[in-house]
Amino acid sequence: MTSVPQSDSPVSFSLRLSGRNHRLILAPEGLLPKPLGTTQQQISVTTNGHGDMHDITDHVASVVGGSGVTIGIVNVFNVGSTAAIGTIEFEPGLRADMPAILDKLMPPSRNYGHEQAWHDGNGHSHLQATLLGPSLTVPIADGKLVLGTWQQSFISSATSAAVSARLS
Repeated sequence: MTSVPQSDSPVSFSLRLSGRNHRLILAPEGLLPKPLGTTQQQISVTTNGHGDMHDITDHVASVVGGSGVTIGIVNVFNVGSTAAIGTIEFEPGLRADMPAILDKLMPPSRNYGHEQAWHDGNGHSHLQATLLGPSLTVPIADGKLVLGTWQQSFISSATSAAVSARLS
């Protein structure tokens, strides 16, 4: 275990992971402001079916900007079990690659236990959404989302039907 130097100001260090430098900031106990409370807002995003992805970064940034929070975290959660939330470089190549690889891992045509129970043809949708996850937590600093230059938040539909997703 590495000890953290005691100081009255935040400690900064660099950590090398997978060939990239990542800057982490540690704040000694007592330097960060006490939480003043929480706020919650819902947004709706309509997806057009399986593999449809939407960049929700601006939506989330708008909620954060309007909240008055200057330091903290924002948690984005999809209410439902057949869509996922995450981060990606939101460009056409990856927008095509991600659903394609998910379909290779969990193809729509497979006879899943869910199909045997419900006969609704979306067992793969539940599995794909579960693999990616229903939520995302992003740090907030200076009232803004802390995301990398090429990192955007997204919602991705894994179901075959068009859905209006509620994000909370």
